[in-house]
Order: sequence, then C-alpha cells, then structure tokens
Amino acid sequence: MRLETPADFGAVIRDRRLKLGLSQRALAGQAGVSRQWIVELERDKPGAPLSMVLRTMNALGILLTSDAGKGATTMAASPLRDIDIDQVLDNLRKKKPTPHKYSR
Repeated sequence: MRLETPADFGAVIRDRRLKLGLSQRALAGQAGVSRQWIVELERDKPGAPLSMVLRTMNALGILLTSDAGKGATTMAASPLRDIDIDQVLDNLRKKKPTPHKYSR
C-alpha cells in the first residue's frame, strides 16, 4: 500500500491495531502516547509529530519500505528496538528523489 496522506497512515494503523486485537488504550500504552492521540491519528489528524507516528507504527510491528532509487530499503519495526530516524533519512537522501505528485 502506498501511504501518501495522514489519512492513509491512520487507516493502516487502525487496521493493524484491530487485526492484533488491541484497544486504542492498549496501543497508546505500548507507543507511549495518549488514547486520545490514537483516536485523532486514526481519524486523519493533520500535523501529527513524525516521531510519535513512528513509535506507534513500531509498537504495531509495521514495516517501513522505501523503493526509491535502484534498490529497496526495508526496515522492520520492532518493539524491542528504536527506529533511528536519522539513519533512515540519511539513506533516503543518498537516493535520487522522485517527483511527488503534489509538488509544485
């Protein structure tokens, strides 16, 4: 699935949470955020901090994949390991950017 909007992220997070049988409160506890924040994220909260979205995805074991450039980079989110967002961004910066359909 291609994630392009906050609504896409919210839908993926909600779907995974439900498949795992987690309540919003249980997920919030695992991700270190409030239940209300999970509610808002699942309802397309604009401007959600990336670090909190990544922590939530990490708690759900959601994989992040980049197919930009020649090779694919896959990072398995693990509840036992923090995501090094600086490393992910450095790796993405090394690859040639592809035009985004919303860019001006």
